[in-house]
Amino acid sequence: MTKSETWYKKGLKFSCTECGKCCTGSPGYVWVNTQEMEEMAHFLAITLDEFKRKYTRRVGSRFSLIEMKQTYSCIFLKDNKCRVYGARPTQCKTFPWWPQNISSEKAWKGAAYSCEGINDEAELVPTETIQEQELIQIGRNEDNS
Repeated sequence: MTKSETWYKKGLKFSCTECGKCCTGSPGYVWVNTQEMEEMAHFLAITLDEFKRKYTRRVGSRFSLIEMKQTYSCIFLKDNKCRVYGARPTQCKTFPWWPQNISSEKAWKGAAYSCEGINDEAELVPTETIQEQELIQIGRNEDNS
């Protein structure tokens, strides 16, 4: 299937409500690269070393943001808001346009189950925008492998 033949050729409805649900729920990883860690450290007015020590964990050769033990919430989620929203990682910026969420209509409906921003009243996001965000996420994943 070519990009022009995609199942969502008319776009998809999504508007972020900043509910924080995508930042919590089940264990996982929020992968961060050096540039992203530097940006978040600057945003928090701390050094990169301090940022790494306080907010990340090593997983193999990569870094991931720490999760809270009981809830699996991101370390930066407080009162359902992101404390580093202005400098959040690419993985967060590109949600929900991750390949696994837009691979099929069924996958998109599954993502809607946990994301209140995916609904019929939301803004229609054009196919081109969705595909740009997907490519950013794919490229980022390849860079961090």
